[in-house]
Amino acid sequence: MPARPREKIWVVREGDGKTLADILARAGESSAAIADGRVFVGKKRATRADQRVGAGDTVRIGAARGGGAPSAPPVEILFREGGLVACAKPAGLPTVPDQAGAAHSLVAIVARAIGAGKLEDLRVTSRLDRDVSGVVVFALDAAAEERLRKARAEGRYQRRYIALASMKAPLADEGIWEATIGRAPDPKLRAARGPDAKEAKTRWRKVAAASAGELAVAMLAVDPVTGRTHQIRIHASDAGAPLLGDRDYGGPARIILPSGAILAPARIALHAARVVVPGARGPIEARAPIPAELANLWTAVGGARDAWEHALSAMTPAG
Repeated sequence: MPARPREKIWVVREGDGKTLADILARAGESSAAIADGRVFVGKKRATRADQRVGAGDTVRIGAARGGGAPSAPPVEILFREGGLVACAKPAGLPTVPDQAGAAHSLVAIVARAIGAGKLEDLRVTSRLDRDVSGVVVFALDAAAEERLRKARAEGRYQRRYIALASMKAPLADEGIWEATIGRAPDPKLRAARGPDAKEAKTRWRKVAAASAGELAVAMLAVDPVTGRTHQIRIHASDAGAPLLGDRDYGGPARIILPSGAILAPARIALHAARVVVPGARGPIEARAPIPAELANLWTAVGGARDAWEHALSAMTPAG
C-alpha cells in the first residue's frame, strides 16, 4: 500500500525567498495549493501567493486529497431567506476548511451552490462534526448573524438531534445531562468535567429501543441547550450511552447481530434533524432527511421504522 501523503512544513531561511510563491516553489508545490486552502503561514490560512514571508516563518502545506481536486458530494440547500441559508450536511464532510484544504468543505460547497463570491460571504453560525449529518445554517450578512446570536442567547434557536446510542448502562426514559465539558489529553477531543470545564446542558428523551444480540440500542431525541464542542457525544458517553460509531468517546465500532453478521458503522449515529431559527419575518424551520445509512443501521438492529417521526416530535424535559 502506498504511503499516505503528509503535510509539508517549511521553516523559512535567509535566501529562501521573500514571498509565499517562492517558498511553495522550493517545496515543490504550485500556487494552486493556496486556492485549495492548503497553505498556512503560522496558524493563519494563506490567501495570496505574493504574501511576504521572512526568516523564521513556518509555512505548512497540507497534502492534496486523492492526488487531485477533491470531488464535492451533493449538498441539498434547504432554504435561503432573510439573510440566512440552510443546508443538509452529509456525514464525512467538514463544515469548515481543514488541513486538507477548503474546496471540499461544506462552506465552500454551499458558497459555490448559491453563487457567493467568496467563502467569507458565508458566516459560520453553527458547526457539525465531520462524521455527523444534518442541518447547518449560515448567515449571509452581519444583521442575520446578530439575529442568530441573540436567538441563541434567548433560547429561540431550536435544534433537534436524533441519536442512536448503545445502552452500556441502564438508561431512564428521559432526563437532562449537565456534566461540565473541558479539555481532554488529546487536544482534538473534550472531556466531561475536564480542565477549564464550562457549563453544558442537554435535554433528551428515549423514544424507542432495540436489541442487536447482547447490545441494547436506544433512539434518543436530543435538544442541546448549550453548544459546547462534541457536547451530545460526550454527555451520552458520560451517561453510559455512547453513540454507535463514535470511536472517540467509547461508542461501538462493530455490532454483531444474532445472525452472526457484523455491522461496522462508518459514521457517528447522530443527525441534526430539525432547526428552527428567527427569520426576518418570523421563525423558519429546516429539516434534513434521515440519511439512508442511519435508517438502515436502525432497522438492522431491530428498530421500528416509524420511530424516526416520533423522535422528531417528542418532547424533552423542561429545565
